[in-house]
Amino acid sequence: MKVQRIRQSANSPAGMSEPVIGILGGMGPAATADFYSKLVALTPGSTDQEHPKVVIWADPTVPDRTLALTENGPDPTPWLLRGARVLRESGATTLAIPCNTAHAFLPAISSQLGLPVVHMIDEVARHIRTLSPAVTSVGLLATTGTVRTGLYQQWLSEYSIDVLVPGPAIQDELVMPAIRAIKSGNVGDETTDKLVRAADLLVESGAQVVVAGCTEIPLGLPADATTCQIIDPATILARALLLRVADARKHASLADLG
Repeated sequence: MKVQRIRQSANSPAGMSEPVIGILGGMGPAATADFYSKLVALTPGSTDQEHPKVVIWADPTVPDRTLALTENGPDPTPWLLRGARVLRESGATTLAIPCNTAHAFLPAISSQLGLPVVHMIDEVARHIRTLSPAVTSVGLLATTGTVRTGLYQQWLSEYSIDVLVPGPAIQDELVMPAIRAIKSGNVGDETTDKLVRAADLLVESGAQVVVAGCTEIPLGLPADATTCQIIDPATILARALLLRVADARKHASLADLG
């Protein structure tokens, strides 16, 4: 599975010397806030002016992505397209979606977004292969929608990495209840314990690292809560965006000198 690279449309803000990150969020609200917090924390520099320009569209009315994928629920793509249009018209030059499950809908709508997308799952796959080349088996904690659509399985298979997922009982009794609890603001020991148990079971099954493949999960599963390595896709996405911003600024600076 290859990510569909998106060319800027004629109406997109091309030619801007300063890149603008557009965050298509609200899925869920706490995960979006956490993602922006990570983007700020990871930005090098000591002044406001060194941070990237960011436009955030947080729409919590986007229909549930997992229900759309597994139970024939309402299609969220009209909401995603509307959010992308708002971001584009607000000056965004690059799009980021801090929701793993939403990436399942990208192949159908990418040509209509009008902005290049930094694909979170692609970045995670590259990160694992580049920084942990010895890893051949990854555990995945994610929504049922993400698990069933095989998003991570498809991307990681390109790097010969196997993906282990919880069995149906563990998914239904531990992972999804924990995600729902975090979405409702209930981030306590019980929620963390569920995620730790699910992660430990994946490690016992042979996973060398565990991907927190839902942006709510890191809110309830701190890196020090378990002995296994937890990979946070939101952090990886934030770093990838900052690298692109730095590269764009460098090219703009060279162009100004020329």
